[in-house]
Parts: sequence; C-alpha cells; structure tokens
Amino acid sequence: MFQPDGASTLEEKVYNILEDQILSQKLRAGDSVTEMKLSKELGVSRTPVREALQRLDREGLIKLRPNKGAVVVGISERDLIDIYKIRTRLEGLAARIAAENADETLIRQLSDNIELTEFYMSKGNIEKLKDLDSDFHDIIYGYCQSRILGKTLSELHRYIVCYRKLSLSVKGRLERSLAEHREIVEAIKKGDADGADSLMSAHVELALSNLLTIIQNKD
Repeated sequence: MFQPDGASTLEEKVYNILEDQILSQKLRAGDSVTEMKLSKELGVSRTPVREALQRLDREGLIKLRPNKGAVVVGISERDLIDIYKIRTRLEGLAARIAAENADETLIRQLSDNIELTEFYMSKGNIEKLKDLDSDFHDIIYGYCQSRILGKTLSELHRYIVCYRKLSLSVKGRLERSLAEHREIVEAIKKGDADGADSLMSAHVELALSNLLTIIQNKD
C-alpha cells in the first residue's frame, strides 16, 4: 500500500505505477488485469484504479473489455518503429540546436558523460552504462532550447526504455554506441549543426536496426 503525498492525485499515482509496469514489461502484452485485483495489490479503492485504466485505454497501452477487465496492449513492433522514426528526426533537430548554441557547460556535461562511460565500460558495469546512455540523450534534450521538443523527446524515450536497454545488451553495441556519441560530441564542440544532426539521426537509425534484428531473431 502507498500513501498519497499531496504531490499528485491518487489516480495519477496509480496511473504512473501501471504505466511503468507496462513500459518495463512487468505487465506484458496479453496479460489480463482487473480493477478488483489491482485495487487489492495497490491497497486503494477501485475508483482511482478505474480512472487510471480508462486513461491507459485512451493512450492505447491497454484495451478495456466490458465486464471483463482489461488486457495489456503495450508497445507493439509497429509502435516501436514509429517512435524511432520520429526520434530520428527530432533527436537530429535537438542535436542541431545544441551545436548552434553550445557553451562550456554543455560541452563539459557531454565530455563528462563520455569519460564516465569509458570508465564503467572498463569495469563492465552494464547497468551503469545503460543509465549513462540515457543521460547522454537527456543532456541534449535539456539543451535544445525548446520546452516542447524536449518534453516530446523525453516522453518518447520513456516509452521505449526497456527496448533501448535490450538493444544495448547486444555484444559490441555499447562500444559502437560510445563511438557514435564521441562523434556527436565532436560535431557539437565544433558548432557543426549539419554534422550533429546527421550523426545523431544515424545513431538512432542504427539503434532501431539493431533492435529490430534482436526482436525478429526471437520470433
């Protein structure tokens, strides 16, 4: 059971918990959920659970079935492809803006990220490396000087966290990703907006290609 802290409504808290379980694949596509079961597990009444499920249904993460509860839809392969295609364009734009407006703070943050990645790669700390990969993109999102662009990219990233981790788990991908990050940072340092845009777009496209290979090989 959890207690509301006043920062958000109970429905919001339930929604966040369920969304996280779906996006992290603790709740997988095809799993059935009911208001009664969830209310018992979370220690809340059925009303906030019902409201959270209705919101998740509107967002397409679950499918409500009259008198039968709900079934988890999650992120499909088609969704994944769409998200990465959108990320390719928008992350390229974010890198372009970062290169056009780079200052010492941004360069230092990105350089520190690269150094930490190299350090934890030498230690073989995969979980820390996955976090640093996310941090690299977050730094650029925060520097794109557009609240809307940054928020959109953060939302897209949140939807595919488990898939990005899956992609980075492939042998050799972490090393290649680090090399791509170095190239992006060099372009940003030089103020090469075209180069930063192109390199970031290619980075996301390669991540998608790698991920689809993993998924298709599982079938």
